[in-house]
Amino acid sequence: MKAQVLFVCLGNICRSPMAEAVMRHHVKEAGFDSVIDVDSAGTGDWHVGHPPHEGTRKQLDDHHISYEGMRARLVNDNDFEQFDYIVCMDNNNIRDVRDLLERSGMRGDARKQIFTFMELLPELGIADVPDPYYSGNFDYVYELVEAGCRQLLLKIKSDLSL
Repeated sequence: MKAQVLFVCLGNICRSPMAEAVMRHHVKEAGFDSVIDVDSAGTGDWHVGHPPHEGTRKQLDDHHISYEGMRARLVNDNDFEQFDYIVCMDNNNIRDVRDLLERSGMRGDARKQIFTFMELLPELGIADVPDPYYSGNFDYVYELVEAGCRQLLLKIKSDLSL
């Protein structure tokens, strides 16, 4: 069995590619890169084809995490069939993803795979991963992403009985 993870934010240049890169790093370190695939996408098309934001790249570089080949893309209907976990960085993203799911005509189990990133860290009492595109606070976002990705890996390991 294989797990497919998709991180979603607005433009797919700050939060979701940071989460994708961090999760890939943890998956590889744990030796699960053959059973867990990770990707990211956005709900808005402003940055399609662009690499991650320079603030995201700096955080990843500072932590020696690769983002090679990553380019922004849009969430699409195929994602609802392909991905087991669709992890949205904030409540606006999850609303947009659920709207896309509704328009795609898919029903049933697809809804169960969609949740917000901060649901992985309920002890923090924070609903959304703040968008550093506006705040510039990439350090704080990295801390949240690092902690959440560790929790997500534990969840997936448990779900897959790894």
